[in-house]
Parts: sequence; C-alpha cells; structure tokens
Amino acid sequence: MPRYSITTFGCQMNVHDSERMHDVLRCAGYTEAGSADEADVLVLNTCSVREKAEQKLRSEVGRLARWKRERADRVLVVAGCVAQQEGERLLKQMRAIDVVVGPDNIPELPGLLGDLAIGGLPIARTVFDLDAPRFLVASPPSPPSPASSSSPRAAPTAFVTVMKGCDERCSFCIVPYTRGPERYRPSDEIVAEIAALVAAGTREVTLLGQTVNSYSDPLGALPRAPGASADDPDESEFAALLRRVAADVPGLARLRYTSPHPRHLTPSLVLAHAELPALPRHVHMPVQSGSDRVLRRMIRRYTRAEYVARTRALVEAVPGLTLSTDIIVGFPGETEDDFAATLSLVREVGFKGLFGFKYSRRPHTPALKLPDDVPEGVKGERLARLFEESEALLAAHLSSLVGTTQEVLVEGRDKERGATGERGPGGALWSGRTGRHEIAHIEGAEELDLLGEVVEVSITRANKHSLQAELTEAARAAARPRQRGGLEARPARRSLPVVAAEGG
Repeated sequence: MPRYSITTFGCQMNVHDSERMHDVLRCAGYTEAGSADEADVLVLNTCSVREKAEQKLRSEVGRLARWKRERADRVLVVAGCVAQQEGERLLKQMRAIDVVVGPDNIPELPGLLGDLAIGGLPIARTVFDLDAPRFLVASPPSPPSPASSSSPRAAPTAFVTVMKGCDERCSFCIVPYTRGPERYRPSDEIVAEIAALVAAGTREVTLLGQTVNSYSDPLGALPRAPGASADDPDESEFAALLRRVAADVPGLARLRYTSPHPRHLTPSLVLAHAELPALPRHVHMPVQSGSDRVLRRMIRRYTRAEYVARTRALVEAVPGLTLSTDIIVGFPGETEDDFAATLSLVREVGFKGLFGFKYSRRPHTPALKLPDDVPEGVKGERLARLFEESEALLAAHLSSLVGTTQEVLVEGRDKERGATGERGPGGALWSGRTGRHEIAHIEGAEELDLLGEVVEVSITRANKHSLQAELTEAARAAARPRQRGGLEARPARRSLPVVAAEGG
C-alpha cells in the first residue's frame, strides 16, 4: 500500500484539517509512514497567518528536493492556507510540488493523487465550497469492548468544526482570503459527530471556527437560547448550540471552543457558561490591542470598554473563570501610549495567558494600505515587555493554586518531563489539564491507567508554565491499575508548534 506522512504548521484549525487528511487517505487505502523518509506521499499543511510563511514553505520544499530525487514516484503535496493563498503560483515557482490543495478540497486529495499515479500533470485545487459547504467528519475507532484488551481507544480530546471562513474583515487578517466567507454546519451533524466521539471514548471536545461564536444553524433547527435578544446585532445561535450539545451528549465531560470574537460574547453566551457544567472555567478571548485608536485601525468593531464589560460579565457569572487572549504589537501607527494602553488592559483583565505577535504585513489584507512604521526593534522590545507582564500574572496565578484540589482530564504521558515538570530527562508523568486549562503533571501514578479519566489531584508545586500534582487518596483508590498489553489510546500526532487560532 502507498505510505503517506503529514507535517502540520499553524493553528488548531490546521491540526484538525491534518487529522481529516489522515482519515481520507486511510479510507483510500493509504497507510501512515513511520517517518517522512519512508513516505511515498508527503503533505505539508501550511499556515499563512504568521510572517514569512511563504519563505518557510520554500525552505522546506528546498530541503525535500533530495527526498524527491531519491525516487521518481514520490509525491509532494502542499495543503492549507498558503496553498489557498498562492494556488497555481506554487506549481510554477517550486517545481518539486505535485499537488496544491486548499482546505475546502481535502476530500479530493485521494482522487488527485490517483490522477498523478496514472500520468496526470501537477495540479492545484483551491476552490471554496460556497454553494454546498463540506465539513470533514472525524472517524473515531469503534467503542472499546470490555471483552477485548486490544481494542483501540479514542484520544481523550478531539476537535469538531462547527463553521469555517470569516466575515469580520479585520485589517491585519488574511483568513477571509484563505478560508473564505462564513459557512455554518447543521447542528444535527455537529451533535452526531460529538456523540460518536464520546461513544468511542473521547471526554473533551473543542468546537472550532474562525469566529466560532458567530454560529448560525443553516437549517434553523435550534430554539432561541435563554437570554438571547432578537434586537442584539451581535447575537448568534452559538449559545443554543452549546445547550443542545450538553443536552444531547450527556457523556461529554468538557466542551470547549476556539476562537471566539468579543462581539459575540453576548448575555446568552454568558448565561450558558453560568448554567452548563460541561463548559470549563476558561475562555480564550482575543483582544489584539488595548488602545481604541488601534482597535479602530484594526477594524475590530468593539472598544476597549466594551471588551472589558463583556469579559467582566462572564467572570462575574462564573466565579473562578480565567481568560487568555491574543495580542498584536507594533501594528501600523501604534505609539508608546497605545502600547501602554495594551499593557494596562492586560493588568486590568488579569489574563492568565496570552499569545503575543509582532505585526507583519500579510498579502491581500486591508492593512497593506498602512505604512509599517513601527521599527522591528521597537516591536521586539514591546513584545518582550508584553510577555514579561503576562509571565508575572501567570506565575502569581499558578502559585495561588498550590495546596488546592483540582480536577484534571488526563490526556496522556509526557515522557520528556521529569519530576520538576520542566523539559528534561527521566519521568513518565501523566499529564492533562484542569477545567481552567492549566497544564498539570501527575507524579507517583505511573503504575495506574489514568488515560481519559477526570481525576482529583492535589497541587504540590507551581512550575513556570504548569503545575505539579499528586492524586488525592480518593482518586488513587478509584483508579485502574495499568495493564501491559491492555487498552491504549490512539497515538497522538505531534505537529509543529501550534499558534493561536486564526481569526478571533
């Protein structure tokens, strides 16, 4: 059978797209190679949100030239946002590439590869599915059988797409060009996919969309959510979707989502967080800047005061809820006073984590009309100050949790971390996340099978970016002993570093 390998760059949406490419290739008879060197087909799933994405792709393709020369029948595929952005230009500029496929054309990948195998020419397929949107569905393993110790177990966490594309048109963002306008998936399909994942053993699902909380059911199958106002232009059916998932899939332990837009953090969504136990006490809510002047230039369509009021309402409705965010520094025209406003917003909201980026010019974005007038050195210095502020807030927060009891969803073993919880030799700790999304490493439980379990732990130490923990006596007494040769999770695929979600 032909063998394939996929390398993923970028955001959670790209990670999800790669998982679906695994599914469509396996269904077409391909098998996953142990490494890129062993593959007959190599897929580079690209991201164009960050700076120099095209240059990075060119460098990677150049590095793979020898891989291509070793065997004439090897196939190099470029997928993702750079593929959508550049299309046929990639085939003309980089002769090693055989197939260029956009996010909406992933189902066509086996057919494109089949055409090549019988002598077809290199091809680019980057057509948006505007008339009949297609959403790729996960293929979880069958539910584990108690009678069989060799049955595969689904990964404890999974992504499920609820919408794609973006209508916001933020001036810095290339997503509307690479992902198209907003298209929504019927709620019946979303609930069915989540139910199948949970039946196979998944405990936590993250709903994906470029502006996920703008969701609207295309079939009109959702009732109005409590607290929803027909007169609010920012209202959507996202809160109603969350309520339906929670009601129809009661076995789901946690329901997260990314990446939302602050405009759609409406009273109905706040109320859903207050009333649905499946929604964890953490929300990632991109803000991008704390300066109203910069927010206007970014075309974010909210003010600093509106962002603060909406996130404060959420925190007040759900005691203990934490917020993280995305911030861009050095946007065209950003002054020192503008940046100071961003730092003060970080302190005012009290973010417990953030993704920070230096502004970079992206093709096809409205901000190209603005001069990139903040020197690179100033951008770097501001980004360092932003991270310093963020690290201090996170350190104080993690330290405050020492001695507390938390519930952790165990996602797997982290063999690269030792007893300190930081990178290094030794150890084989169980790792997972609390309801507020803090990473926790569980010591002293190597002999137990905790995979996919929500366990109670005592926090013993705060690391730089994570927590060290031990099982409580009650959790240890309830845990299953680990059986060699017993149930194992489907191996988690590790991608290149994931950045914040596109959009938001």
